[in-house]
Amino acid sequence: MRRWPALLLRLYVAAMCVWLLAPIVIVVILAFSGDGYLRFPPASLSLQWFARFFGNLQWQRALLSSLVIGAIACVTSTTIGFFAAYAFLRTEFRAKKLLLSLMLTPVIVPSIITAIAMYYLAGKLGLIGNYLWLGLCHAVIAMPIVLLILLSALHAVDPNLERAAQGLGAGRLRVFCRVVVPIVLPGVLSAALFAFLASFDELLISLFLAGVHTQTLPVRIWNSLNLQVEPTIAAVSAFLIGVTTLILAADGILRYRFGQRRRRSFNPAPPATGAARG
Repeated sequence: MRRWPALLLRLYVAAMCVWLLAPIVIVVILAFSGDGYLRFPPASLSLQWFARFFGNLQWQRALLSSLVIGAIACVTSTTIGFFAAYAFLRTEFRAKKLLLSLMLTPVIVPSIITAIAMYYLAGKLGLIGNYLWLGLCHAVIAMPIVLLILLSALHAVDPNLERAAQGLGAGRLRVFCRVVVPIVLPGVLSAALFAFLASFDELLISLFLAGVHTQTLPVRIWNSLNLQVEPTIAAVSAFLIGVTTLILAADGILRYRFGQRRRRSFNPAPPATGAARG
């Protein structure tokens, strides 16, 4: 009888996982459908909808726009978030908590409110459809994710290492580049991947700020769903799912490899004894 609660909990977790993953699996299967319309299960399998997706000029432009805007958001949010996280942990100044709260505000404020505010500002400045402006707005949304990841990564940097390097004659810039950055590099790469992913999947802000020639993939999917439901949307959705999976897998591989390298550097192999050499 004692095992029943644990068994029921496992069954409940398994059922929830199936409930959440089932729509994703169905969309991926529909992406390989050979039918001329959406039907599950498909009568045949084909790659025709992927060929139409990659061969259509409008979908190509949407993909290129998502990549460019995602790159801008990734670089901007990671750079600002890294220096901000380092400043929050290593310095003391007034309104420190207030500034941190402001940088984490996009997590609390609903995205629709942020999108409307950015739309009114972009309208006054004439920046609707501007790639750089879209990338910066996406960076605002990705900033809390980057900041939280880098704050956690910088906590692993022992301040005594920086003090020891300064005591040996290294300047602050040299300590930052030679001591802090190598230790935090896995966290920086992880934050950059998640920032790109946050921008790549963003819909609301892109829906308000994207112009005719700067539609991102989520905006293009939204417009296609409003105008005409075609199996190409399933192929595009499967592509987005694949990109998300690859980014998460790359983050896991990077963390694993850097963790192994760190363990090797802190736990070197013991020297061989004379008997072992003999």
